[in-house]
Amino acid sequence: MLKFRVLIQDNLTSFRAILLGFIFLIYIGAVLLTLPAASADGQSVPFINALFTSASAACVTGLIAYDTAIQWTVFGRTVILILIQIGGLGVITVAVAAMTLTNRKIGILQRVTMQDAISAHQIGGIIRFTKFFVFGTIIMEGIGTLCLLPVFLQEYAFFPALGYSLFHSVSAFCNAGFDLMGMHGPFSSLTSYASNAWVNVVIMTLIITGGIGFLTWDDLLKNRFRFRKLRLQTKIILTVTSILLILPFLYFFLIEFSAYPMKERILYSMFQSVTPRTAGFNTYDYGQMSENGMLITIFLMIIGGAPGSTAGGMKVTTIAVMMLTANSYLHKRENVNCFNRRIDIDVIHNALTLMTVYILMLLLGTVIISGVENIPVLTAMFECASALGTVGLTAGITPYLSPVSKYILIFFMFFGRVGGTTLAYALLSPRRKAAARLPVEKVTVG
Repeated sequence: MLKFRVLIQDNLTSFRAILLGFIFLIYIGAVLLTLPAASADGQSVPFINALFTSASAACVTGLIAYDTAIQWTVFGRTVILILIQIGGLGVITVAVAAMTLTNRKIGILQRVTMQDAISAHQIGGIIRFTKFFVFGTIIMEGIGTLCLLPVFLQEYAFFPALGYSLFHSVSAFCNAGFDLMGMHGPFSSLTSYASNAWVNVVIMTLIITGGIGFLTWDDLLKNRFRFRKLRLQTKIILTVTSILLILPFLYFFLIEFSAYPMKERILYSMFQSVTPRTAGFNTYDYGQMSENGMLITIFLMIIGGAPGSTAGGMKVTTIAVMMLTANSYLHKRENVNCFNRRIDIDVIHNALTLMTVYILMLLLGTVIISGVENIPVLTAMFECASALGTVGLTAGITPYLSPVSKYILIFFMFFGRVGGTTLAYALLSPRRKAAARLPVEKVTVG
């Protein structure tokens, strides 16, 4: 028994702990959702659909096999909400927070695991940051709940309205995209509130706040929002996020929704430029969107949000590093620089690897699902990008997919949430430094 415990401890790296934590959370969620008490009709749902829903909630994605409001009871919705909250914060973050609240000693392994889980730059101050992360989340979700409450009080009694407000606030801040709008129409998301400016602004604010991450917020608060004093990563996140909000808005406003009245045109354009950043809510039926609009949305979904946030995807820092690298090499510069700082070569290699893996997985999943389901390639790519980016937007085909396609999307959601680097480091052996380097031989590219 002692040998077994030693073996586990020796092999349980921080990345494997993160991986196993999410697997355990998804499995427990799936088991609970198969209980008759979770379904409105009192019947157990097929395990594949419960697993799909659990993975989507724990990986804060939002792709669903059933309409959340229609299929699940209060118990089932509560399970989904807990999965979203734990998945948004991260299994390790919740575990460390619980240990802190119970005054248990936080060992070096837990601190290192927490550092890897939230992509922190250093292990020092990690417990302080965990508290900031957790309490900041509670505060933001509480504010979101209070902001949405007046809207739902117009339709429901106080306690149901409070439940609806809390559910959508948590779902938006965690970038999950689950909703309870089935009473307005199955799988309708926020389309019934498309012209409600207050709901649009509150949900978009929660999405962006959660999507840029608490590492960014911590830096902003420490430096009192003075841009020049911010870390390089924070500057990149804020700059790229702004670009990825403004440019899609201009496209949607000038082209995609140009035929709509001005108010709806502005709200549609704003919301559809924000929600692909791994949020999953929609105020417009993506099944009716043009191919150009869907391609732009796919691009935004794959990029995702910021490191250390509730968002998934490749991350805005990855695409920024790759663009900066391309610009540097095209200008024949030796180093890749940004905001008067040099980017380390290991960061460039990680970004290139991550982008390559995401693109290959997107293409492979698209080909398989398109062939299995006999659907257009662009539609299959949209679903795959939504799963990989943990977004939750759909062209309307998710509930009707075969088990093979659902298992592919489950893996994509899991991959997008835990991160490609975490998955690789968890499954592969630690890198050993080579004793010698092989001879160099040039290869022509391009």
